[in-house]
Amino acid sequence: MEIVNVLAAAIGAFAFGAVWYIAMAKPWIAASGVPIDASGRPMGNGSPMPFVVGFLAMIVVAGMMRHVFQMGGIDTFGEGALSGFGIGAFFITPWVAMNYAFALRKPALTAIDSVNAIAGSTIMGIILVLF
Repeated sequence: MEIVNVLAAAIGAFAFGAVWYIAMAKPWIAASGVPIDASGRPMGNGSPMPFVVGFLAMIVVAGMMRHVFQMGGIDTFGEGALSGFGIGAFFITPWVAMNYAFALRKPALTAIDSVNAIAGSTIMGIILVLF
């Protein structure tokens, strides 16, 4: 049953990311510096690999969050939401910010990707405690 819980949490976070990046496509492209073609889409677009890697990453994160929640006795809606938020805001975001600073990426990219990490982790935290 735990695998279903982890998969549901991964799907929830991945779905949020899909909606978020559709809404933020133009600002993300501008901030990321990804080369674009004549239609304004990222060059080489169409490969399923980023989606496969992204979904597998969500499974890994959800699996580890489930383990940490179980070890920490995190089992209520509020605890799951707050813990997920904390993981996104205080673990993932600083690491992303550091990497982007060294890569000389625009601060807007950090902001866009951090919202995804924080909201996605919060969603995972909520889903993980609902089962």
